[in-house]
Amino acid sequence: MSEQAHVMTKDAASPTTTGLAPQRPAEPPRLERHWADSFPELSRPVAPVRTVAPRLLVLGEEVARDLDFDPAYLASAEGVRFLTGESFPDDRPPVAQVYAGHQWGVFTPILGDGRAALLGEHRDRRGRLRDVHLKGIGPTPLSRVDGYAVVGPMLREFLMGEALHALGVPTTRMLAVVATGRLRERDGTALPGAVLARTAASHVRFGSFEYVRAQGDEALLRRLADHVIARHHPQAVGARHPYRALLEEVVGAVAALTAHWMRLGFVHGVLSTDNVLVAAETIDYGPCAFLDTYEPGAFFSSIDRVGRYAYDRQPSIMRWNLERLGEALTPLLADDLAAGEEVATEIVAGFDAEYRRRRADAFRAKLGLARGAAGVDELADDVLVLLAEHRVDFTGFWRDLATAAEGDEGAVRARFLGPVPELDAWLRRWRALAPDAALIRAVNPRYIARNHLVEEALQAATDGDLGPFAHLLELLRDPFTERTGSEYRRFGWPAPDGTPRHRTFCGT
Repeated sequence: MSEQAHVMTKDAASPTTTGLAPQRPAEPPRLERHWADSFPELSRPVAPVRTVAPRLLVLGEEVARDLDFDPAYLASAEGVRFLTGESFPDDRPPVAQVYAGHQWGVFTPILGDGRAALLGEHRDRRGRLRDVHLKGIGPTPLSRVDGYAVVGPMLREFLMGEALHALGVPTTRMLAVVATGRLRERDGTALPGAVLARTAASHVRFGSFEYVRAQGDEALLRRLADHVIARHHPQAVGARHPYRALLEEVVGAVAALTAHWMRLGFVHGVLSTDNVLVAAETIDYGPCAFLDTYEPGAFFSSIDRVGRYAYDRQPSIMRWNLERLGEALTPLLADDLAAGEEVATEIVAGFDAEYRRRRADAFRAKLGLARGAAGVDELADDVLVLLAEHRVDFTGFWRDLATAAEGDEGAVRARFLGPVPELDAWLRRWRALAPDAALIRAVNPRYIARNHLVEEALQAATDGDLGPFAHLLELLRDPFTERTGSEYRRFGWPAPDGTPRHRTFCGT
């Protein structure tokens, strides 16, 4: 196991056996309190519930070191209680953040952190301010359920976040998962409790702006926008219209993020406005999944009855979410609301062209083609039709194009049943553009978080065996490198025939 993430397996259950020897005296992290001090109106103090017998399950050492946190301290008894929110610095408690959100298209005027809290902020080694945030800490003033979390979903968020990071997708990063020693009743079953510690550029959501706009407090809206500009989009400070520039920056960043999801076959699963960050990092991995068979309309969430957040609807729903953000910012965009609405509409409309550009760049690279290659959109769209018609594995097909670019089309053709004349014609068109096999291998992963493998690892972890989770995590942190050996073969293939359709749940 690399330093990037250490899993506390049965044979590595304490700091003395994990290789986490301190390079200096262990000490607690010193956190800043920008959000809590700047926005008491959007914060509620939280008293995390004391855990019975906390035990560190997995530690993101790379994340810890990037924040200049001492891994040895985090793995200590005191450090583990820091990771559950019980030992907070300077006797200043964590805060639950207040926000609103459109969920399934319906506006809920107040949501907020119901089982999570912001512990504070810390600067990483590049000087960027990062949130340190905890989930599963127990009830908060904004709780809608009991506020607790369990091991499986918290490990899922750790695993999926690290997988997307390795694939080059902006995402929250996971610092640790701690088992609490407390059982939580869920659907009639007692499951082991857990707390997740994660980091993010910030946790300001589209719903944060929606909440403030609903309060009718323009001064607070302006302060929040100024905070986001300073923290995430400082280039907007010198613009003629800084708040317009802010919305333009968010539109561009969200278009890029959405193109990332689409190039990888990633389905977020619950893209309500309270689950979309203005920093354009992926957050909340409960109902998410990766496509196996290419199915454009695929959705996996157990509570998505109509496919609102299906794979192929992600670009349109993200534009819809941006429209809600634009509405919230309207008072800042012009001298009167009518003019502000027109400005917001015009800026958000730019998403379409920016997304198309980002998507074209992504699929050009997936096809191994040089910049400026003609007909990339048509070439990509045509082959996606073939993949859908023949139910071809999405990830495997793109990776197999590398060997086809080198002259061996056997692997690609083997993914289709029988002769497919349309595939023959497509391959001829593609090869005529001189695709680069090295580029194909560099951007198309060999391994993704296959849904059946994730569930297998999480079930084993829930039952007390972290070995499968550790093995899968290590593989997903280096997804482009082909592994030799028969034991790796199953990690590159979709679920076996006859496997029930994958379902996901909002457990995170």
